Amino acid sequence: MSTSKVASGNGSDPLYWKKIVVVLCLGWAVIWIYRTILTPIFPEIQATIGAHSNAEMGLIASFYFFAYTGMQIPSGILVDKFGKKVVLIPGFCLFIVATLLIGNATSLTMVYVGSLLAGMGCGSYYGSAYSLSSENIPLERRGLATAIINSGSALGMAIGLIASSLLVKSMGMDWQLTIFMITALLVIMTLVFAVVIKSGSYSSHLASQPASTTAAAAPQETNEASGLFSIRMISAYVMYFATCYGYYMIVTWLPSFLQQERGFEGVAIGFSSALVAFASVPGALFFSRMSDRFRNKKVQLIIFLELCAAVMLVCTVISPDATTLLISLILYGLLGKLAVDPIMISFVADNAPKKGYGTSFGVFNFFGMSSSVIAPFLTGVISDNTGSKVMGFYISAGILVVGTLVFFIVNVLMKQKSKRQTAAQA
Repeated sequence: MSTSKVASGNGSDPLYWKKIVVVLCLGWAVIWIYRTILTPIFPEIQATIGAHSNAEMGLIASFYFFAYTGMQIPSGILVDKFGKKVVLIPGFCLFIVATLLIGNATSLTMVYVGSLLAGMGCGSYYGSAYSLSSENIPLERRGLATAIINSGSALGMAIGLIASSLLVKSMGMDWQLTIFMITALLVIMTLVFAVVIKSGSYSSHLASQPASTTAAAAPQETNEASGLFSIRMISAYVMYFATCYGYYMIVTWLPSFLQQERGFEGVAIGFSSALVAFASVPGALFFSRMSDRFRNKKVQLIIFLELCAAVMLVCTVISPDATTLLISLILYGLLGKLAVDPIMISFVADNAPKKGYGTSFGVFNFFGMSSSVIAPFLTGVISDNTGSKVMGFYISAGILVVGTLVFFIVNVLMKQKSKRQTAAQA
């Protein structure tokens, strides 16, 4: 039996891993349509539920991400114990209930409750998705395939931002109808998961394989300590926290920044905000292909991309005109979170314990998404107190630089020191 077939987790269906890539990409697209469809239409939502401060509106996203983050580790453990399908489908059913609640909301409290339930439902996705991808995609295709999966995030982000601006702001559609459209998409995706994803856990599949075959299917362990809280995994958690902080600040507040501080109007708000998503797709595909080709250079590639993203965050707010601002957003998309995500996920898959991918990715995403709870609310508070969101961009860039420095020290400087000590002992 070939390594690729074993890696697919289903030797009888050599196309299974490709189906997984397509389905997970579409899953992310639907999730991100929901995540981004509300932010450009905060004024229209307030026309229904009453006027509220920026900090109170920012809490809509914070409630979602609080629940989403809190679910990461529990859902990862459940994935390893019961299987991806058993965790994923009930989570999306809860997500459906949440969108129905938000679509019928008459107060901000109802929107908060709906956001909380939506976060809990979506919290089942990350561990399930990347356990499926890491266990089923052949090792030599992992980076590029993960980039394709992640491109669903960019697709959904673009659709959400543009659809809300076009349908609600320009065409006058009730904002509730856009939420009910998402409900319909979620029902379709839940049915797709039920049909395509195969039942059973990867651990049971490995148990049925000969020892030599199983060893061939997994990446080779390094000599360094491997575990959920090894020094390299901790550096990945810090790096992902910093990466996510800036990105979710952008996702939540960029439309408002463009409208209130740069004078963008109507559908231009959605299209301009969506430039980050559009640019991220070629960036993710190119850099993930580079990481597959030069697997020993992943760390250097991550550091390069993160520093470039920090620079682009600063350039976005210091840009003297709209053209420079849009170029900065395009470059942030090309070099930022969605470009580095596949490489970070591949890095974690290489260094995490191989018998608990669900838990490993749950912990990894928990630390990353913790920043998404803080960023929307903190930026809203800064805006209320200063009248501008500019300081929020600077803070995001600073956090990203600090996270990159930690990652560099652990994975470059400490590794070089360890090699020198080993050579001296020899």
